Amino acid sequence: MRQIAWKAQLRLAKRYRHLSARKLAMNKICVAIARELSGFIWDIARQLKLSST
Repeated sequence: MRQIAWKAQLRLAKRYRHLSARKLAMNKICVAIARELSGFIWDIARQLKLSST
């Protein structure tokens, strides 16, 4: 779980910097980051479900 969280941290920070450099609206950046974050949360939940069964 920590590995996935750290991977998410690095990827999302990089994505934020990239989108900010493109001068996108802050709302668009936040939505894009939230969408990717939900994917990481889903992956963590899936991994926990697999390990608990």
